[in-house]
Amino acid sequence: MEVMDSQILIGSFFTFTLGIIVLFIGRRLTHAIKPLAHFNIPEPVSGGLLVSLLIAGLFFAFGYEVSFDLVSRDLLLVYFFTTIGINASLQDLLKGGKPLVVLLVITISYMFVQNYVGLGVASAFELPRQVGLLGGSVSLIGGHGTAIAWAPRISESYGISNAMEIGIACATFGLILASLMGGPIAQFLIKRYDLKPSEVEPLDVGHSDVEANEPVTAMGFLDAILAIHACIVLGYILNESLQAAGLQLPLFVTCLFAGIAATNLVPKSLPRITGTKWPARQPAIALISEISLGTFLAMSLMSMQLWTLIDLAGPIFAILGAQFIVAVGVTLFIVFPMMGRNYDAAVVCAGFGGISLGSTPTAMANMSAVASRYGNSHLAFVIVPLVCAFFIDLANALMIPWLLG
Repeated sequence: MEVMDSQILIGSFFTFTLGIIVLFIGRRLTHAIKPLAHFNIPEPVSGGLLVSLLIAGLFFAFGYEVSFDLVSRDLLLVYFFTTIGINASLQDLLKGGKPLVVLLVITISYMFVQNYVGLGVASAFELPRQVGLLGGSVSLIGGHGTAIAWAPRISESYGISNAMEIGIACATFGLILASLMGGPIAQFLIKRYDLKPSEVEPLDVGHSDVEANEPVTAMGFLDAILAIHACIVLGYILNESLQAAGLQLPLFVTCLFAGIAATNLVPKSLPRITGTKWPARQPAIALISEISLGTFLAMSLMSMQLWTLIDLAGPIFAILGAQFIVAVGVTLFIVFPMMGRNYDAAVVCAGFGGISLGSTPTAMANMSAVASRYGNSHLAFVIVPLVCAFFIDLANALMIPWLLG
């Protein structure tokens, strides 16, 4: 940790350590405050928001600005999506064929709606239309990464000098709303329609307190780590090859597909140095997945610099308010009916609530919180990350320049 003038710089090791502490803080808060548990608010969300508010208080009271080195956070994201790929079998993908296509069509259609809502609110405030797009799929479905990637071009090409701040502000508050809406929506649907899982399945992310899991041994855990690292190496090679061909995708997307390829294309009879079978759907993979996702989300939320958003509060809140109403309406009246009005559909709605205003990890955290309480939906954990982590990036890459033009 370094202190320079009025800045406190926290290195990667201490950022990761603090992320673990924040995750435990969120767990204690969820156990102590009943509404958090009742509405399935993910533990890293409650802990991360509290710490980000405390850091903002430090800034306003003493003028100290806290910033974090988030290299370890980004690695956790790669770990998480690699585990999702390892758990996705071809049979699961075929099983989710029609729901996958339906969710993809809904999501891409919603992206157009989201952008036009942003354009409409920006027009009402007499702001440039590019500001409206920053409050649309650039920062909401696209998240912080897409906002940061497009902000310099919008700033240079269209004269929006504070494009970066607007994009980050929308992505930040969108992340908060997405974290808070997914669980309550699923809770409402499950209670109203008395929905239950069609079959008892082991959780894709983590494990429930009542689930009779196989014990995770040291060698089993290390075997899972080795499998994840092998897929990350393949994902990195694939990512570099795609970049050389002119197609840029986040590393976690190519690692997701590397995991899928390794699980489905490598013969199960192929000898492994560990002497064990490929660890797909094993407790160790689920445990690593839960740790990676929870710590990633805790680190993301605790590192938000809330004080940078005050001057933009009015237009941003208006845009996000309109986007929130539309997202809730689409989730309840389009996603849930078209996905089948069953338990799987309710869990998908928790994920869609996360991705519609936030990010793919938020969607997965929302679904994980619901699944750990009511039961797993493996179908949801297969189709939601595929739609969110791959197809959305491709659709956004085409949609944003078209709407800007």
